[in-house]
Amino acid sequence: MGWLDRVTDQVDALIRARDLQESSRSAEASAVLDTVLRTSTDPYARADALVQRLCTVLNLGRTAEYTRAIEEASAAVRDLAEPYLHGHLNALAALAAHHQGALDRCVTHLVRAARALGAVDDPDRDTAWGWHDLAMAYSYLGFHGYALSAIERARQLGTAAGIPEETFAAPGIRLRNAVALDHTGDTDGCLRVLRDVAADLDRFLSSGRSSRLRPSSLAAYGYAAARRAALGDRLDVGTDAAPARLLSHGGDSARARDMRQLGQVCVAIAEGRPIEAVTRLDTVQVSNETLGAAEPARLRSVALARAGDHAGSHRVDRLAFRLAAQRNDRLRDVYIDGIAARIDHEEMRREAVRSEGEALTDPLTGLPNRRRLERYVAAVVARGERVVIGVCDLEGFTAVNTRHGHHSGDLVLQRVAGVINRVMRRGDFVARYGGDEFVVVLSDAGMTEAAEVKRRIDAAMRTEDWESLVPGTPVGVSIGFAEVGGGGPDLRAALVVAFEAADRKTLRAKDHPRAS
Repeated sequence: MGWLDRVTDQVDALIRARDLQESSRSAEASAVLDTVLRTSTDPYARADALVQRLCTVLNLGRTAEYTRAIEEASAAVRDLAEPYLHGHLNALAALAAHHQGALDRCVTHLVRAARALGAVDDPDRDTAWGWHDLAMAYSYLGFHGYALSAIERARQLGTAAGIPEETFAAPGIRLRNAVALDHTGDTDGCLRVLRDVAADLDRFLSSGRSSRLRPSSLAAYGYAAARRAALGDRLDVGTDAAPARLLSHGGDSARARDMRQLGQVCVAIAEGRPIEAVTRLDTVQVSNETLGAAEPARLRSVALARAGDHAGSHRVDRLAFRLAAQRNDRLRDVYIDGIAARIDHEEMRREAVRSEGEALTDPLTGLPNRRRLERYVAAVVARGERVVIGVCDLEGFTAVNTRHGHHSGDLVLQRVAGVINRVMRRGDFVARYGGDEFVVVLSDAGMTEAAEVKRRIDAAMRTEDWESLVPGTPVGVSIGFAEVGGGGPDLRAALVVAFEAADRKTLRAKDHPRAS
């Protein structure tokens, strides 16, 4: 089931808008979509309309509307679990980010678009268009290999959905690849690619399928032919492959308009009118994103060379090279910034883990603290396991602090933590609860096992050499146990019972003090 099969309202209007955009009539499509948005409350219809409207805004070059169009489409798509919508939206957002010069954001959208479109379970013609727009975004950014892979995916899906091969001919992708080669000094490579583009057009013309080419594709074929002629190949005149005829197509596309203006410059060069070409370049206003910021400078260099001004041609050619290199520099900056962000993220994650560990650990003894104890017992009880909780309350600790000071008291607490830890069974849990109170949790145990653990703790505490650590102030421990889990009390109740048992032991110890 394709995407539009999920939409129950205004489907005919949404299809109409698609057809208009495929015919490079984006202004008309925008009006249809505005009507849908005014009259429909269906979230799927509105989401589709907003994604399509973003596409029209891009096609028409309404740069001031980019940000708002993306925000509105993103809000509509956010809660819909439909990979196609997320993929197509991110592909279009990548184009917008590229036009806005935000290359880091552009790359992020490219990755998200590819992942979302690749996750579509039942790809259809709309998914094919999503891959087409992703290919365009890759191409404008200069990722030509990715662009060719994405447009091939669009062709495959389009063929399966009954879309003619010519619809996804996408000559603009190879055109941008060609001019990028020329900008960096590989004019021979540029010509090879442009001649391949011309061969494709000849195939469509000879088979009678050129009428099914999209207007934007015809404009790209026209510029490819004009650009090739400017570099010295024969200029077609008066045929269906003539640049002047092809460049007249493109509808209301801003990119086709740019190619039309620069194409006229190329034709002037090819026809031996280089000064006119230079004059035209002084007046044209084209987006740097259509064919790269270096294209006007490179055409000026070619025109000056044809006019015999070789010094001027060389100077402008170096400018074209620098402008082309700037994009690579910006992409490298994005790469470096991305690595830096990833390192920062890893460091923050490690810091968060460390901080979490500190938040759950008693800094004096290194034992788990009260917060971690409560989490541990809650998890054990949730699993239905049987455990026994014991509270160890120190005897004589107040005298230690009074006579020897808090530093000595800290040393005693650290020693007690080590003593208790040393005699526990494998898998038992020991925590410092607070002050001079420690809690032990005996896993898979009952009161019989608790009595044995109590005996070991008592024995270890009695044999410890407290006299050398805090002379004249003997240290002992009273221990009370309570069972929790199964049909027993809850965590809070179990701790209360254990503390009460420990308190009773402490009182008995005070009533019957050990001989010193």
